[in-house]
Amino acid sequence: MFEKGSRKFPFFICMIDRKLIEFLSGLVTGDRLNTFNKVLEFRTRYITVVLEDLFQSHNASAVLRSCDCFGIQDIHMIENNFSYSVNPDVSLGSAQWLSISKYKSVVDNTLNTIKHLRNKGYRIVATTPHTNDTVLEELDLEKGKIALLFGSELPGLSDIAMNNADEFVKINMVGFTESFNISVSAAICLYELSKKLRLSCINWHLRDDEKNELLLDWLKTSIKDSENIIKLYYQRQKQ
Repeated sequence: MFEKGSRKFPFFICMIDRKLIEFLSGLVTGDRLNTFNKVLEFRTRYITVVLEDLFQSHNASAVLRSCDCFGIQDIHMIENNFSYSVNPDVSLGSAQWLSISKYKSVVDNTLNTIKHLRNKGYRIVATTPHTNDTVLEELDLEKGKIALLFGSELPGLSDIAMNNADEFVKINMVGFTESFNISVSAAICLYELSKKLRLSCINWHLRDDEKNELLLDWLKTSIKDSENIIKLYYQRQKQ
C-alpha cells in the first residue's frame, strides 16, 4: 500500500539490538549522541502530518523542516499526480531524521492513507476552512491522536479527503487574503499544537522501543559505510 522511508539498511536487522546500538554509539562523538538523545525526548507520534499531492518540492521540503523543528516524527506523502523529491536547500537535511511514508500504489491514494491512519487510531483533521470547522487554538488534543491533512497549493484538499475527514480546523485571519501558503500553514499549526501538547497531561512521548529504533536509524545515517560496519559486527558476534 505504501513505501516507508527513503533509506535502505540491512534487511537482517529484524529487531532492535541494544548491543548494536551501544557499539554504533561509540563511533559517533559524544556531543552527537547527546543531541540524538535530547531530540528523542521531544519527538512525538501523537501528531502526524499528511501532505496530499503537493507539486512544489520547496513547499513540501519546508513542511518537513517544520516537522523536524517541532518534534513531529511521522510524515505521510500522498502521491496521486505528483511525486515528492527533497529540495536540500529548503529541507536543510531534515528529511533524514524523519519517518516518511509515501502512498502511490493506486490511482487515488488518499482514501487508503486515511484508512491506514484511522486504523492506527488517528483522528483525521483537515486543515481547511469548512462550515463545521474549529479554530486552531480550540482543537481538542485530549480526544486522541491527530493526523493533520494539508492539501495541494492551488486546489487544496481533494473532495475525497474532505468527505472522509473526522474534523476540520482553520487558522484565524483578519486580512483580505483568504489563505496562507501551505508551508506557512503547517508551521503555524505545528507550533500551536506542539506547544499545547507539551503543556498538557497527555502521554505524547515515544515509547522506549520507538526511541531505540530511531536512534539506531540515526546512528546508521551518521556513520559512513554503516551497512558494512554492521555486517562485520554481526560476523564477529558469531565467532
